[in-house]
Amino acid sequence: MTALAPEFSRSYLQQLIEAGAVTLNGAAVARCAHKVKAGDQGVIELRPTPQSQAFRPEPMELKVVFEDEHLLVVDKPAGLVVHPAPGNWSGTLLNGLLARDPAAALLPRAGIVHRLDKDTSGLMVVARSRATMDALVQRIAAREVARQYVALAHRPWGTAALRNVDAPIGRDPRNRLRMAVVESGKPARTLFERLQECAQGCWVRATLETGRTHQIRVHMAHIGHPLVADELYGGAPAAGLARQALHAYRLAFEHPATGRALEFHAPLPADLRQALAAWGLRYNDLEWLTSHAP
Repeated sequence: MTALAPEFSRSYLQQLIEAGAVTLNGAAVARCAHKVKAGDQGVIELRPTPQSQAFRPEPMELKVVFEDEHLLVVDKPAGLVVHPAPGNWSGTLLNGLLARDPAAALLPRAGIVHRLDKDTSGLMVVARSRATMDALVQRIAAREVARQYVALAHRPWGTAALRNVDAPIGRDPRNRLRMAVVESGKPARTLFERLQECAQGCWVRATLETGRTHQIRVHMAHIGHPLVADELYGGAPAAGLARQALHAYRLAFEHPATGRALEFHAPLPADLRQALAAWGLRYNDLEWLTSHAP
């Protein structure tokens, strides 16, 4: 079959067989190893792959906290994937952006300049023009975009209130699905501040100085405080939470087109409020949203 359709990958043709899209002498082929004989007649019904359909507009409700002709800021809920990827070829933030603004199709990744993990909630900035996208990418690389998070983690903090973690991050050599602190990794720096603690764990603020994949999750696990429900990095469900307890609550930067200073805060989602209450930790919007912000 690969000889008859060399322009398609072996895995794609195997998927067609498994989907019943390949027939031989009028009967569906059940096995990839099926032998053919001279004179046999086969039909291959080419079907679109999930990957080929990934960049389609899909209407969805997005919580937009700011918008102008140049950019928009979105408060992403936990559970929403940012980019299409294996296992999530549809229903992503990118699909929603394409449906919301057809012009987004003219931009790489529909204008997305940074990402949050699927189960991390909070603020993201999205460009609406190529000039704005290029400017935002440059500012993020130059650390001119302030991004702060709050997180609920296992074990009491038990040390100085402020802790600056400077530890390089790279692919975990023992598990390629994870990141880890490794000597050969890229520089990664996070400033952590204890907000509250209790017998079960701690409520901390994290300020990114770099933007490595899973940076806060990796650094918190590295210092012995894996995030609640972050099972990839040693956490466990607790306080009623089944998703990693991480929320991007503050985003601040200078508008690329107007030069205006912009600052946004995303209220704490209900599941994190409930988790704090379950551990007897006090929650006050004004206290952690507006104090100690760099």
